[in-house]
Amino acid sequence: MAAIYLKRFHLPSDAKEIKFLVDQKRTCYSGVYPFKIFPDKGLQTLEFAPVTILYGGNGSGKTTLLNIFAEKLGLERHSAFSSGAFFPTYLKDCRAEAWDIPDGSQILTSDDVSDYLLNLRALNDGIDLRREELLEAFYQLKWDDRPLASLEDYDRWKKATEAKTTTSSKFVKGRLCKNVSMTSNGETAMGYYTERIRQDALYLIDEPENSLSAAYQRELADFLSDSARFFGCQLVIATHSPFFLAIPGARIYDLDSRPVCVQPWTELDNVRVYFDFFQEHYDAFEQGDTL
Repeated sequence: MAAIYLKRFHLPSDAKEIKFLVDQKRTCYSGVYPFKIFPDKGLQTLEFAPVTILYGGNGSGKTTLLNIFAEKLGLERHSAFSSGAFFPTYLKDCRAEAWDIPDGSQILTSDDVSDYLLNLRALNDGIDLRREELLEAFYQLKWDDRPLASLEDYDRWKKATEAKTTTSSKFVKGRLCKNVSMTSNGETAMGYYTERIRQDALYLIDEPENSLSAAYQRELADFLSDSARFFGCQLVIATHSPFFLAIPGARIYDLDSRPVCVQPWTELDNVRVYFDFFQEHYDAFEQGDTL
């Protein structure tokens, strides 16, 4: 069932930002991050849905917003971030309207995924998946008829489904021929998110499209959508990928607009660029391009 733990978030008012700058006796506004980012965008209060998306180009402030939310709410973090000297001062003037934030709620960043990839490759040395162990696992999974009951057993259910639709030799060969280091970045990154995300929690996710092919982006978008729809997760995602922007029912803040407003995903500039491109090449898809 859909859940909302974070209801609203209030950024410092223009007056509070001006007071801070005056108190600092600053005539130059550089070096006061994260002050002076959002007043020009007309953004002060954000309201959240089960899935909320922060859309915008580089420098739009979407990652900064995620870090502000995470630090104000005290969410679990896996990688350090460069906050700057004035970040704690800025947080004092922020206000969150939230229900009890569940244990396990966290922020997941692209740096986390990169670290995960590197750690897996380091651990790969000496790992040897034996045929006998894989065969035993195959037959256990093949007769595993338990339904998908929660996100915790998503990986088990997925493997059981695969075992029922393939032969033992293909199942074993596929795993013997691709140990951790041979797994693609996209497949490993996908595994990171399905491993980290559990039901009934709040997740802030920064640019999940990094390291993911279009196919994996679509698969992850479906997983995130189901996590919010059926398993009590609330998601706040910073992205400009159309696959995540198209998550049904997502509330999308366009940080490139002035003032910032909520937009349907089909009206966003980045999505329109893709749409126009494929429209221009429509005949090539219909008739088949010739060399």
